[in-house]
Amino acid sequence: MAKYLESGTRRDVCALLYDAGDDGLRAQQLKTRLERHYDRSIDPKRFRDRLAALERAGHVETRVEGLHDVCTLTDAGGQALLEHYEWLAGRMEGAPGNGEEGEDGNSRASNGD
Repeated sequence: MAKYLESGTRRDVCALLYDAGDDGLRAQQLKTRLERHYDRSIDPKRFRDRLAALERAGHVETRVEGLHDVCTLTDAGGQALLEHYEWLAGRMEGAPGNGEEGEDGNSRASNGD
C-alpha cells in the first residue's frame, strides 16, 4: 500500500474524492463530509496537513476556482485506493453483510479467526 494511504483519514479523503469524480470537491465540502462521517469536528490544521501529504504523494491535486480550493483525486491516487479496496475485500470475504460465506459456511467474523 502506498505510504500516504496508511492513514485512515487520508484513505477516507481519497474515497470521498473518488466518489466525487472528475469535478472533485471544494476543500471545505470535503472536510464537512469527513466530519459527518466521523460524527466529530476535525481540526482545520490537521485536515490541511493530511491533504498536503496526499498532494506531495501525488494522490490529490488542488486547483483554485474563484475563492475556493477544489480537490480531485489523481490517477495514481485512484489506483492506490482501488488496490487497497481489493486488499481489504480479500480480508473481508465472508464478513456479515456482504452476502458471502467462508469456505466452512460461516462468516469469518463469527468463527473466531
